[in-house]
Amino acid sequence: MDRLQLMTVFVAVAEEQSFAGGARRLNMSPPAVTRAIAALEDRLGTKLLTRTTRYVRVTDAGQRYLEDARRIISEVDEADEAAAGINAEPRGQLAVTAPVLFGKLFVIPGIVDYLQRYPDMEISAVFLDRIVNLLEEGFDVGIRIGELPDSSMKAIRVGSIRRVVCASPAYLARHGAPEKPSDLANHLVVASSAVSPAIEWKFAEGLVVRVKPRLTVTSNDSAIAAVLLGMGVTRLLSYQIASYQASGQLQTILSEFEPEPLPIHVIHREGRYASAKVRSFVDLMVAKLRSDQALKSTK
Repeated sequence: MDRLQLMTVFVAVAEEQSFAGGARRLNMSPPAVTRAIAALEDRLGTKLLTRTTRYVRVTDAGQRYLEDARRIISEVDEADEAAAGINAEPRGQLAVTAPVLFGKLFVIPGIVDYLQRYPDMEISAVFLDRIVNLLEEGFDVGIRIGELPDSSMKAIRVGSIRRVVCASPAYLARHGAPEKPSDLANHLVVASSAVSPAIEWKFAEGLVVRVKPRLTVTSNDSAIAAVLLGMGVTRLLSYQIASYQASGQLQTILSEFEPEPLPIHVIHREGRYASAKVRSFVDLMVAKLRSDQALKSTK
């Protein structure tokens, strides 16, 4: 095998954490995979994998090599696609990630549109309410809410959203609306741990209010359901309640104390070549998200 083939085998085994799993992924025999890993380790003069009867794990040297191998394989794939023609019809597989509720409301419609336009494409979408490392976890494109750390990712800003406190009109009619953040101590609070695990709500000018929830839930959908039933006040992101606010089912409160809006970016690894499948998907999502009024930080 040439060096690129050996890298491909190593990446498959490392990601599957199994020689047998790597063999299945590459449609190779397990002995051939074992020989390839041995040849690669001999070439490099270092151990890349730790093997026991129960699992396979990468060593420290293997982890560094895994990151470089992923990057090199991806760049070769991009170069192949570029050589095949910049106007080639997108084909193949794409892995996309976004926050859970954002994915449901905004990314899924874009994915459906994309798949209808490009019948030779397949997409795997994983929605998670945590920071995802695209390179390490094998994603091509991600949607990120919040300030971005310095990274090698290409980031395209598509909008911004606000952190808002809201309640139902029925609750506010019974209990009155808080006039300042400290008034939350006198209100029933619903907290979503997906938004604020520490149960501390930050407001403008560095003001932090520790709230004591009457109800704590693990998803934003559940928090919305509770406040729609008049349970109390909660804090979410503006896009998550936009439809309920428009219909009058929820009202935002304490708007003058809101912190700075959070940016929304479409991110992908910036290589020397832009693959047709990544470029076309990013272009579609950027256009869709920038045109959506729910992702503009107006009060």
